[in-house]
Amino acid sequence: MLVLLPPSEGKAPSGPGAPLALESLSLPGLTPAREAVLGELVALCAGDEEKAREVLGLSDGLRGEVAKNAELRTAGARPAGEIYTGVLYDALGLSSLDGAARRRAAGSLLVFSGLWGAVRVSDRIPSYRCSMGVKLPGLGALAAHWRAPMASVLPEAAGDGLVLDLRSSAYASAWRPKGEVAERTATVRVLHAPTRKVVSHFNKATKGRIVRGLLTEGAAPARPAELVEALRDLGYVVEAEAPAKAGKAWELDVLVDEVH
Repeated sequence: MLVLLPPSEGKAPSGPGAPLALESLSLPGLTPAREAVLGELVALCAGDEEKAREVLGLSDGLRGEVAKNAELRTAGARPAGEIYTGVLYDALGLSSLDGAARRRAAGSLLVFSGLWGAVRVSDRIPSYRCSMGVKLPGLGALAAHWRAPMASVLPEAAGDGLVLDLRSSAYASAWRPKGEVAERTATVRVLHAPTRKVVSHFNKATKGRIVRGLLTEGAAPARPAELVEALRDLGYVVEAEAPAKAGKAWELDVLVDEVH
């Protein structure tokens, strides 16, 4: 099972340890594309601060993120699972998983990123600020920049098992499973049952809990239909239909009563 996650906008500080080593990151086929984004981002943020803030879409209160980006090559790195914070990652609670569940997380979770493309939670990265919606002056829109390298690398990373896609739309645009991979891909939408509406905060928290539950229980669904049963075994109310056309992903709705 490969689980595709969005990053968090807010991130924990970089660590005091060794700096980033691009060649050590998972999915080495993405290294040239990573170097291109990293090089332009560092140069941008080491120059005109106001231009950098404009390009990155940062408010005046976040101007410190520009200086942080300028030092990405020398800042200490930490496992990505410690860098990403926020609602989904708080609910996922990687640090409190037992040893077996942590090993499953290291092997199955893939976090998408405007800067790195995608990383494993065990990959060591510095704290940064660069969303997939950014358009760099040289490289252009990052989602478009990542599509070709992702299309080359991600099908192999997906293997022959289930792909559980929990990304937000901006990050999903960087790679959309196609063909046979799409047929064993499931996207999840969390709905407030009484209103059948998506509530952003609870949507993220529930997705974090879903992943935690699958990791803790050691669930290993190989196909979307098996995922539906695994989620029901975890106590979730799930609505799902097989796609009408070949080459399409399954769409699952998880219905929750309480928004908290």
